[in-house]
Amino acid sequence: MAKHVNAVFLEDWLKGISGYGSSNTFSSKNSIASSARGIIQSWAELRDSLKNESFHSHHLQALKSLVSSQASLHVADPQAKLVLSIVSSPKLSLPHESYPLLLRLLYIWVRKSTRPSSALIDSAVEIISHNLSALFDHNNSPYLFSEAVLLLGSLAFVRSVSESSKRVCLELLCRLLEEKYALMGSFEGIVPDVLAGIGYALSSSLSFHYVRTLAFLLGVWGEVDGPRGSLSHGLMILHLVEWVMSHLFDFRSLDNVTVFSREALEAMKEKYVPFALVMAAAGVLRALNKSAASGQRMDILSRLRISAEDRIESVARSLISVPSDFANSGKDLTVSLCLQCLSLALARCGPVSPRSPFFICLASALLTEICPLRQFYAKVLESLHVNSGGLLHKELKQHLESVPFKEAGTITSVLCNQYVSANEESQNIVENLMWNYCHHIYAEHRKVALALRGEKDELLVDLERIAESAFLMVVVFALAVTKHKFNSKLNEETKMDLSVQILVAFSCLEYFRRIRLPEYMDTIRVVVVSIQENDSACVSFVESMPTYIDLTKGPDLTLQRKTEYIWCKDEVQTARILFYLRVIATCIERLPSPVFGKAVAPTMFLYLGHPNGKVARASHSLFVSFVSSGKNSDQEEKMQRSLMGYPDITPFEGMASGVGALARHLPAGSPAIFYCIHSLVEKAKKLCIEDIAQETHTRKNWQGELEACKKLLDLLLRLISLVDIQVLPDLMKLLAQLIVQLPKDGQNMVLNDLYSLVAESDDVTRKPTLVSWLQSLSYLCFQSSTENLTSKRKENGEKISYVQRKDQVTHNILNARL
Repeated sequence: MAKHVNAVFLEDWLKGISGYGSSNTFSSKNSIASSARGIIQSWAELRDSLKNESFHSHHLQALKSLVSSQASLHVADPQAKLVLSIVSSPKLSLPHESYPLLLRLLYIWVRKSTRPSSALIDSAVEIISHNLSALFDHNNSPYLFSEAVLLLGSLAFVRSVSESSKRVCLELLCRLLEEKYALMGSFEGIVPDVLAGIGYALSSSLSFHYVRTLAFLLGVWGEVDGPRGSLSHGLMILHLVEWVMSHLFDFRSLDNVTVFSREALEAMKEKYVPFALVMAAAGVLRALNKSAASGQRMDILSRLRISAEDRIESVARSLISVPSDFANSGKDLTVSLCLQCLSLALARCGPVSPRSPFFICLASALLTEICPLRQFYAKVLESLHVNSGGLLHKELKQHLESVPFKEAGTITSVLCNQYVSANEESQNIVENLMWNYCHHIYAEHRKVALALRGEKDELLVDLERIAESAFLMVVVFALAVTKHKFNSKLNEETKMDLSVQILVAFSCLEYFRRIRLPEYMDTIRVVVVSIQENDSACVSFVESMPTYIDLTKGPDLTLQRKTEYIWCKDEVQTARILFYLRVIATCIERLPSPVFGKAVAPTMFLYLGHPNGKVARASHSLFVSFVSSGKNSDQEEKMQRSLMGYPDITPFEGMASGVGALARHLPAGSPAIFYCIHSLVEKAKKLCIEDIAQETHTRKNWQGELEACKKLLDLLLRLISLVDIQVLPDLMKLLAQLIVQLPKDGQNMVLNDLYSLVAESDDVTRKPTLVSWLQSLSYLCFQSSTENLTSKRKENGEKISYVQRKDQVTHNILNARL
């Protein structure tokens, strides 16, 4: 909580909580701890300087040593008197660089002293006010300016300071801010210190100085010579106001709360900069969400909340009214900064009322500022021609380390909370933005991935980190949409359209799904069920799949550096088609055969030969689902494509499932089953016999050498139990012709498998036929192996009677097993 800030120095807390990169020379986080002896020695040298009325380089070094130890340094009243004496001594000629150091020591005294002497505080105010004007006449040091603002603000913040001294401090602080603000523009590193000084002042000031100080805080970013507004500055404003308001709430300074509300939230002044207003209002809300109130105080704080939310809404409305091109958003730096600040403001301020402008601005910020892929894709493609990849990579790294990107999840959560209460028009606007964004990312990332792969992989990895975050954002949003709209009284047609849009959007980002996400599966279940219940929705989804021509010709070839497009190496496209194959398989019952033949079959047959086994299996599974549904399809083309790629590409499991589906679901005696069996036998013959003959020097025996052939034979054996009676004779004939041509080891292996298959069969219809066939086959194999061996023995002049008796015994044993 802001009111329980652990840091003694407000500027350090602001830097830490806002992720501010730059740091002042005197930051306590960078201070070097000196030994106690060194600190004592440094104070002694300063006392000697005052005593001897001289100030040399070693005295300056003593000052630097003390300031560098500020984290562990404690400045008591005696040391503060010493510093004040040095500052006010007319006999000491101090170098300009010593003044910021002396003011810093006084600041450490004020912030670390539990009960500073009231008289000493008043004395310090008098001395500082007397010397500062003269100092700035000859010295425009930004460090002197920031240290003066810090010290004056902290002096005014001390509870024991007199009313007159407080007025002097605040008057001088306002004059410095109004006259020397250009120093903040020329040296940004002092901004946190100046803001901290303002924070101290706003927690203590009188109403007149309060208005002037507040006007500076909200308007200096628009001055020509002032500091350039940034997200870090905005975050510091947010948490500074949170700190100030928490302090005012704690000490019941309701008058200043009222002034703040009137000046910053209710009145719209031209000089106030929008991003600063948004962050200030968010700071108020953050403090309110941590504050307890009752009675009159509750009434005041309730009005304050409404004013803060109204102020943010007014900025949001102005952003919505600015016409912008989605593809080129982010080029207007003012709008870009406002969107970033508004998204972080709503993410950090706690619960806010649902308002449509908030909702639309959050969506715009997520798509154009937090996951600005379209802008980066345009820069990548441009960099290919001008060779500026190094600068772009640096920009990407900075974005990945930025605060908005790191808080993308929180901002998405706020977006989803706002969605539920947004009006239907706003919901539709944001939904369309999300789905269109997914289409653009798919189209652009394909180009970029093809252009960068293998040449600038590190750049591509960083782009995909942003894309992964975008995927999570879309999934979480889609779940919120389905939970809200599918549980409402929305008409069925609208639900169907929405289901299709979500599925298509998911398909576009499927490549970036790198982790298991419950929200993803929950959304898929809801929308797929919706698709499965409606024929037109199923057809609409299927027809949204890229066409065969689009899949094979690829994106704009001019971006591929004159390299040939290879469809199976397009990983982004492959991931999307894999998504379609899996989803279509679940709703195949709703898909008319003509639509399948026109929109799905060409793609399915193309991806049967994809080198990625997971993709090929999905194609086979889709084919199985379609055949199982009892619809017509081109089974012959399925077998041609499957066997053409087997075993190098086509996975056996997918092909086997497809063949099994044909055997089970096609009508008895179907020509497609005959074609399938003939094709399988021809492929097995080629693998088991022709290839062996061509590679005899590499094939020693049947065992362990022919895995692809063995799998194909096993599939044929399984078909004996699956095909209908009309097809079985043809299968047995073809199998017999194949088996007798196998080497002896192969014949024995297949016969053993066949004996086991037939012996264990309880099919009374086909078993007698199979027994008779198997006995004949066994005899044929015996005859062929005997003839082959006899001819070889004759060539060698050997006796053959013993061999014949041995083979006959083996033949008899095999037959006996039946």
